[in-house]
Parts: sequence; C-alpha cells; structure tokens
Amino acid sequence: MAVTATYLSPGLLSGCLSRPADGSSTSLGADTMDNALESMSGLAPFTNHGPMAAEALVTLGRAGAVAAWVEAYKKRFDSRAPGARHKVTKENWREALGDGSRVTDWTEFFNRELKEAAWPRVLERWAGVLTPGLAAAAAHGLIRTGHAVRSLSAKETELRRGELASGLAYWAAYYQPLPEAPNGAAKKLKPAQAIHDVPLLPAEKRLRGSIMVGLRSLDNFPPFAPTADLVEVTDDAGRFLSELTELFAAVYLKNVNPRNDLILIHTVTAATALRTLAPYLSPADTRKALRYGWQVAAALYSISGNGPANALPEPKEIKRDELIDRAVYAQDEHAIKFTEACLREYQHNPKQVYLQAASDAVERLKL
Repeated sequence: MAVTATYLSPGLLSGCLSRPADGSSTSLGADTMDNALESMSGLAPFTNHGPMAAEALVTLGRAGAVAAWVEAYKKRFDSRAPGARHKVTKENWREALGDGSRVTDWTEFFNRELKEAAWPRVLERWAGVLTPGLAAAAAHGLIRTGHAVRSLSAKETELRRGELASGLAYWAAYYQPLPEAPNGAAKKLKPAQAIHDVPLLPAEKRLRGSIMVGLRSLDNFPPFAPTADLVEVTDDAGRFLSELTELFAAVYLKNVNPRNDLILIHTVTAATALRTLAPYLSPADTRKALRYGWQVAAALYSISGNGPANALPEPKEIKRDELIDRAVYAQDEHAIKFTEACLREYQHNPKQVYLQAASDAVERLKL
C-alpha cells in the first residue's frame, strides 16, 4: 500500500550535509528550547534524555507540547548531577576519558572551551578526538551532541552552548571504544551486504544490565573485532548514512522485541546524529565517524539481534502528522527521538521502512 506523507519544511527539518542557515526556525521554537534547557539544568546527565526529546519536538513542529512534556519528564528524576572532583585541563584530559564519575569535570572543561573558541571550532576539534569512543553511553553522548548542534545552528545562545558542553561531556565521560582487528582492511561492502557478516553474540555471553554493559561483552568475543572494517566508507557521507539508517530501520523491524527495542532504536538515532555533525567535521574525521558509526550500530545489533533474514511486517499507510501526534501522545523520550530521526531520514531517502519502524516504536513505548 502506498505511504501518504508530507515533508517537514526546510526551516524545521535540518540534516542535509551542508551548514544550516543562520537564524531560528520560529521565535516560539527558539524561546521554547531555551526555556526547556533552563528548566532541565542540573538533572543527572547519564539518564537525562530531556534536552534531546525537547529539541526533537521543536524540530517536529510541536514546540507547543514541549513545556508540558518537560514538566512531566522532570517528575521522573530523583537524582542530580554529581559534584566536581578534579579539574579537567588540556594537559590531563586523557586520564579523565571514560570516567563517568568525572562528567561534571568534563562539563566544566567544555564550558571553558566554548568560552575560548567558537562552538563549530570546539566541535570539530573534539568530535575527532572522541569518535573512536562513539559507543559512549549507548551512543547517547553522540546523540545528545547532535541535538545540541542542530539547536545551536538555529540560534546561538548561552543555554544552547551549555547543552553542547553537556553533550560533549557525556560523550567524553562515558567514552567506550569497541574491539577492532589490528591492521584491518575494509572489505568494501555496502552496509546491507556487511550485515550478513556481523557475528551475533551468543545468548549465553550476553551480559545483563545496561546497554553499556552489554557492549562490554564484545571485548571477550573475538569474532566481532573485524566488524569495523566490513564496510567501505565513501566520500558521499549523505548516501552512506542513508544506506546505514535504511538498513538498521529494517533491522529494528526484523529483530525488535520487548527486551531489545531501545538497543535497536539507537542504531538509527546514532547514525542520524552523525548526519548533523558531518558538515562541521573535516573530510578525514567524517570518514572516521562514519566507520565508527557503522561499528556501533553493528555492535548494538550483535548484542541484541536474532538475524538479518527475518521478514518485514506487512506495509501499511502511515501519515506523517498522525505519526507525530502519536509520538507526542506516547510521551516516551525514545519514541519522540526515534520518530524525528526516522522522518528526517525519510526526507533524504523516502523508504517506507522508516515510517514503519517509527510507528512500531511509538506503539511499543507509549507511557
């Protein structure tokens, strides 16, 4: 059955691999975003998905829903950001990399960096450094940074620079490299071909707990190490990301169950965040980011999937505005972010699989 969909306006839906124009989408969205960031300041960073979901709602054209959503979301928190421990500097930052207890130290560091240089310069410098640990907090460091960058590209404010500092700090504090084969050579496969060579972690080796714990189980699974080099990363970042997100939207639909839904959602939202960052990175860092983006998505699939050959569900008509309304009604932060990511990818690559995946997630995750 044909899919009925309309597109978000260019002012509301960014993501093309070119730098966004200066200015804000709407004064309502701009004011709403800053108000949301101020309202959520100080929440524990490891579990705080609020700024990402608020930015996604603004991008989806639902700025009017943000304030009520934020107030309801804040009631779910009983923890605050940890105190500072030891100052991170340009000389000692390596010793703090991957230390989640130092997240406030990292936030203060990036706030200082953003006072000394323009935010695109800070992003370019540190995204290149942090890319090998892109799995940080199940890729939430990357995803939060991506939402912050898109918000800043619309309007630069102190609160939005602070959110970028938080995203980068999240990424640095929970930095998590995945195993790689030494001196690996790319097999020059497309993602849809390479997925068949991704080894699935046996059920008895899958660790219980957070997604980060699950990813650590790959450290003791040698067959996974060559995975990063299965794909050929080309200079056409936009096309590669479309191939990657289309594949993993399908992987989501073929493998999703109540135990792995959030894990598989991150395979798409992480790649979509790379689309936001790519215009600000050097060509070499972009290629590196795409390689690690594939590796992280494959890793999340390896620790939670059943196989790439399962059948897709029967297609059905899905309307964009109805899908957004359902995501807002669901209230779940992952459902909101995933819906926005799938609609953004659909704009670049109008394949029904994105709409199917988002529709399934909204129904599964509604509160």
